[in-house]
Amino acid sequence: MKQYYLKTMGCQMNEHDSEVIAGLLLSLGYEPTDSVDEADLILYNTCCVRENPERKVYGHIASYRRLKELKPDLIIGICGCMTQQKNELKQIMKRLPHVDLIFGTHNIHRLPELLDRVQSGERIVEVWDEAPYTEGQDYRDSLPKERQSRLKAFVNVIYGCTNFCSYCIVPYTRGREHSRLPENILSEVRSLAEAGYKEITLLGQNVNAYGKDLSIDTNFSTLLAELNTIEGLERIRFTTSHPRDMGDDLIAALADLDKVCEHLHLPVQAGSNDLLRRMNRGYTREYYLDLVDRIRKSVPHISLTTDLIVGFPGETDEDFAQTLSLVEEVGFDSAFTFIYSPREGTPAAKMENQIPEEIKKERIYQLIELQNKISAEHMDKLVGRTLEVLVEGESEDGVVGRTRTNRQVYFPGSPDLIGQLTQVQVLEASTWTLKGEMV
Repeated sequence: MKQYYLKTMGCQMNEHDSEVIAGLLLSLGYEPTDSVDEADLILYNTCCVRENPERKVYGHIASYRRLKELKPDLIIGICGCMTQQKNELKQIMKRLPHVDLIFGTHNIHRLPELLDRVQSGERIVEVWDEAPYTEGQDYRDSLPKERQSRLKAFVNVIYGCTNFCSYCIVPYTRGREHSRLPENILSEVRSLAEAGYKEITLLGQNVNAYGKDLSIDTNFSTLLAELNTIEGLERIRFTTSHPRDMGDDLIAALADLDKVCEHLHLPVQAGSNDLLRRMNRGYTREYYLDLVDRIRKSVPHISLTTDLIVGFPGETDEDFAQTLSLVEEVGFDSAFTFIYSPREGTPAAKMENQIPEEIKKERIYQLIELQNKISAEHMDKLVGRTLEVLVEGESEDGVVGRTRTNRQVYFPGSPDLIGQLTQVQVLEASTWTLKGEMV
């Protein structure tokens, strides 16, 4: 039986695409392996949001050239967001001539045929600009999926992005926004609940835009309300939310729907109005702070997380100081922090006053230090509290699970607890994890 090695880089959308790829490969008779040396197929599902993941792809794939010489029948493939960029595609073909198969984010369903052609001796490069789509229907809906977990599942609700933030390559690699029909989403989640899944994470580049492109009267908050009624499902999460599109109806859903977890990822990116304008984010600092205030009044114990970029072109010391002050004022539970990385084809890559790398690094260290301090303070406040934990797996000293606010908790317990909701009293806290005991 043939074996495949699948490496996934990037966001949860890529992770879910890899579940579809794995499902297709299993249907073709392949089995997964963690060893590239044993693999008959090596496939990288790539990310292009920042430069570092791209460098890793070139480095890793180049190192497999010798393996290819030793195993002439080995198939090496690259798919995902990197291949959707025309200039990057040319670079892949030029720098990695031993790669046999290249396809994009929009034609995953073609993998069985493409593999068959590679095995017949062709070098395949097939990247589509758009996915086949009719209103509410997506080709991925009917494809097999090999879920990473038997407890938690990703479910796409909307594909693509039309926000065109000036620094972001995603709209160019993922295409325009299109929502799935609510009945298709509900059917998928019911099937997952019947199969024993306890938690779902609804995915979209901007889930708040769900339904805007459909001719029926629906939106994200009404979808959440319908999902909340599904028997057997315990928890609902979603990511990512764009602040500009977050209305009072979604805030009310967070407050009122018992299965919707009290955790919101709300990327702000910067604290300066000038930067937000040039990033094309569509809101101001004042709007964001008012939105956070309204959310916390409705959901007092909500965990708020965010994305932050430092070193955006033209970022002054004052701009950066405003980002730091916003982080302090909001008091995020945690944050994903990034150094700005120019992406060819985006407006920001052509902007003047690109920030030197040493200044970017100095600023990111300051930001991380501040956020770690705030994160630790949030965790310390949980010591002594009893929290609901969904047990997800075994750990060195027992089991590990997550709270509704997405905090990881370790505590003594039997593997029989996996998949169950249990009450855990927090005894110790660190910046990233909690330790406790079952009540």
